[in-house]
Amino acid sequence: MKYLEKIQGLLPLGYLYLIILGLLKETILFTQLQINILKYSSITDILLSPISDMISNPILIIIVLSVVLLFFSLQLILIKNSHKNWAQKFLKPYIFNQDIEKRQLRKAMIPAFALLAGFELLALFVGLGIGEGMKIKKRLDNQDLKYNYILTSTSEKDSTIYLIDINSTYYFYVKKGEKQIKIAPVGSITTLEIINKK
Repeated sequence: MKYLEKIQGLLPLGYLYLIILGLLKETILFTQLQINILKYSSITDILLSPISDMISNPILIIIVLSVVLLFFSLQLILIKNSHKNWAQKFLKPYIFNQDIEKRQLRKAMIPAFALLAGFELLALFVGLGIGEGMKIKKRLDNQDLKYNYILTSTSEKDSTIYLIDINSTYYFYVKKGEKQIKIAPVGSITTLEIINKK
């Protein structure tokens, strides 16, 4: 029961860490496009950014779950083989005495594996921000964007666009044949039609 209470106490910290990672990813991505995304984000966007990143990118969920399972499996293998020489090399910092129980060893290793998982998430989100930003910037400079929507606004006719991102208050897009990124309030957009590529 105490173990469950500890996990419940750490969940808000874990979510706060995910929010910081989501903000970091968005900031890195949009900084490469010369946009200060924090000026265009509401508190809702900030709170939902890590969840929307995870849901919109199933590969991200698979990678995160795979790494957590890998760390957990590695911990189980090390503890199961704690009496062997090769495992003791890894477990040396955690073995206080030779008669330590496997349960105590598992508890002692949790902070190290949590730190590794946190570092893995940091590397993943920063890498995504850098990679996506560089890809969009390069395609924008080379006029090689794959235009994916037809946008109709209150002030203009239909425009073929490449949609970079949407948050609760703004659309970020590039019109076909232009290099300038446009930022339009959600209220000014009447329709957004997906272009079906054959």
